[in-house]
Amino acid sequence: MGTTSLTWPKRTMPANAAARRSCKFGPTVPGGFYINGELDIVVKFAVDSLLEGDGFELPVRIGAVGARQGVVEADTMAYKDGKPGGFDPHKRIPDMDADGIDAVFLYPSLGLFSGAIHDPELAAATCRAYNRWLADYCKPYPDRLFGVAMLPMQSIDLAIAEMRFARKELGFRGGFLRPNPYNNKMIHHPDYEPFWGAAEDLDFSIGFHEGASSGMPTVGVDRFEGRGAQHIISHTMEMMLACMSVIWGGVCERHPKIRIAFLESGGGWIAPWLDRMDRHFDDQGFNDSGLTTRPSELFRRNCWISFEPVEGSLKVLADYIGPNKILWATDYPHSDGFFPGAPKMMMDRLEGVSPETKHGIMAGGAMGFYGLN
Repeated sequence: MGTTSLTWPKRTMPANAAARRSCKFGPTVPGGFYINGELDIVVKFAVDSLLEGDGFELPVRIGAVGARQGVVEADTMAYKDGKPGGFDPHKRIPDMDADGIDAVFLYPSLGLFSGAIHDPELAAATCRAYNRWLADYCKPYPDRLFGVAMLPMQSIDLAIAEMRFARKELGFRGGFLRPNPYNNKMIHHPDYEPFWGAAEDLDFSIGFHEGASSGMPTVGVDRFEGRGAQHIISHTMEMMLACMSVIWGGVCERHPKIRIAFLESGGGWIAPWLDRMDRHFDDQGFNDSGLTTRPSELFRRNCWISFEPVEGSLKVLADYIGPNKILWATDYPHSDGFFPGAPKMMMDRLEGVSPETKHGIMAGGAMGFYGLN
């Protein structure tokens, strides 16, 4: 049971009438792209004029799975020519079968950049259109394809409304946020308390997922040049800060039933990070957190973390944090994704562990995080 991504049709995504009705914007919006008088929301939020920050580029390589192994020329591939399973659920299922994957939880691709939209109502309309499309995508295979909602944290009220819609109307079990600061506030800021309370009440899992070249505040990328270095920094370090925010900042302690995951950032950093927080919790000279529970205990109660199939620390960390707190991802159909063969890569890393540990990592962690029976 893995975590993967989607590539949505650039011009046809908001095809259903309900999705189009969710957007109030007319043809005077700068940079708009329209079909039959309606906003093509997918293209809309990829337009520089609506993004905060510089350096955003439409990620044409995003569906180029196989580029990692040199099989696909990602730099010359058009977005529409990406892996067909990213657009079409009927083409995705055979790829899952080829890898022996029973079920996947689906996160966005272009939608990773929606956090850079600075108009809250446009962000909410984008999320509503995408979430409706995602529900349609998953509908033919309800036991195998599970959508993860995109949430417009530019407005807390709109994010709560979309979370409630996704849970009650679409049947989604979780939503995704970027680990980067929205509204220049860390995610444990008191303003976000209604959001966390609603997620807990709705039994709605929240997964943090980073995205490069995003137009959002991103730690450390100003210190290095080059896509590789910036990708290493942004994904891991932003996630470390989000982890500290929800644990040291008290979200997990204040919301004992909340479920939070740290995704696509590697998993090996979690052990020293929890040790570091515990060390400061135990030191009365440093502990200004207000917590009554050790950070590592809060993680084991409320949190999960995703590993990639190439990580050598996987087996060791299964003992440290528990196999049922581990998720894994293929990152299909992205250019740096692991397809085909991600499950086998994972099992090779787990050689010699017990069947119970293997099941916990390969399926139990995801079932726990998303609240599956």
